[in-house]
Amino acid sequence: MSRRPAGADRPEATGGVATGDRVLTVPNLISFLRLLGVPLFLYLLLVAHADVAAVVVLAVGGTTDWVDGWVARRLGQVSRLGELLDPLADRLYILATLVAFTARDVVPWQFTAALLARELLLLGSLGVLRRFGYGPPPVHYVGKTATFLLLAAFPTLLLAAAAPGAADVAGAIGWALAWWGLVLYWVAGAMYVVQAARLVRAARNAGASA
Repeated sequence: MSRRPAGADRPEATGGVATGDRVLTVPNLISFLRLLGVPLFLYLLLVAHADVAAVVVLAVGGTTDWVDGWVARRLGQVSRLGELLDPLADRLYILATLVAFTARDVVPWQFTAALLARELLLLGSLGVLRRFGYGPPPVHYVGKTATFLLLAAFPTLLLAAAAPGAADVAGAIGWALAWWGLVLYWVAGAMYVVQAARLVRAARNAGASA
């Protein structure tokens, strides 16, 4: 990753797909709909106590994680807004689910704390990068894999809590996905921190030699 150059809209700057400034695009609409699913999920789980409906909303929000990006590349509608909305929707789903699940005793607070600590670490790294003129680092496949595992684990764990008959099987599968997701989430976080440290070191060396 580097500081955004003047020609960042060229296809070679974004992996062969041009990045534009359009807002009203199909993938951005999908991302907005995913964002609307976050408060709906919280209402269903914490207010209405409609666990089955909450499972459906969470499952749809998680399984459509890849749709907006695929549509953007397919239609040639990759945009800077979309590049921000996609990870934002992922993080909001994860954070909202953690808060709701901790409140409902679906997951222990230690698991929530471990995930939140990683988010705080990444937030601090982003703050340091911005001081040196860098934007957010590109999403790494390890981070995307961790997000996929977590978004698959959460509805499975909720199903285990909502359907006692499926608790043994769903619980085992859900926690296997959750722990693998947590480990990879921290691995991706460590990779981002190392990348940020290298960029900061390079910026300082460039400033010292100027």
